[in-house]
Amino acid sequence: MPERIRTGIPGLDEILHGGIPERNVVLLSGGPGTGKSIFSYQYIWNGIKNGEPAVFVALEEHPVQVRINMSQFGWDVRQYEREGTFAVVDAFTGGIGEAAKKERYVVRDPEDVGLLIDVLKEAIRDVGAKRVAIDSVSTLYLAKPALARRTVMMLKRVLSGLGTTSILVSQVSVTERGFGGPGVEHAADGIIRLDLDEIEGELVRSLIVWKMRGTSHSMRRHYFEITDKGIVVYPNKVVKIGRTFSIEETK
Repeated sequence: MPERIRTGIPGLDEILHGGIPERNVVLLSGGPGTGKSIFSYQYIWNGIKNGEPAVFVALEEHPVQVRINMSQFGWDVRQYEREGTFAVVDAFTGGIGEAAKKERYVVRDPEDVGLLIDVLKEAIRDVGAKRVAIDSVSTLYLAKPALARRTVMMLKRVLSGLGTTSILVSQVSVTERGFGGPGVEHAADGIIRLDLDEIEGELVRSLIVWKMRGTSHSMRRHYFEITDKGIVVYPNKVVKIGRTFSIEETK
């Protein structure tokens, strides 16, 4: 049995029957407002606070904003950056701006996947990372969807090869039930899907583990909430969506 990396997200490791198998690359797919970024922050935070160094790749927000967003949940990463156990890779600014000049790991051309991988490898090796989160990998191929699978495979070879267990955030539209790019579901070791559905005039969040190599897992759609302390998944609350809607307690 492979070693497990516990996400630390309440309820999720129970659904995963112990956590994510080590070295897996997991696609975290979902539409806007589903909590993808919060999930990735929480995964990284739970690692570094428990002695597992980590790297976060910011492709869609300024690294300064990423730190602010995390701090709103009480996750202050600056101490770990100073200690050298956490790093942010700036793949957003291209090095433009005064704040960007203070960043240690900067991808000068965010559209150059090869350059991104070089900077990412440097950051992983410097901090000895065990966890990586990339938010969002879709940014790398939105304009060229045919490259989606190839891009994920390139990242997978590097991330798994360097011994990290990684979350790749993948965007989908509000109405899409896919995973964010043609073929990406086959390239990833695991898929966790977050959904936000309007049901009877109310928005309801749910999570389903679509696949996870190396472990059995729940096959049900579970209710989750975003609290002031992050995401909480309820393993015993199953969301059923069809002609009628219900959230049922299970044993």
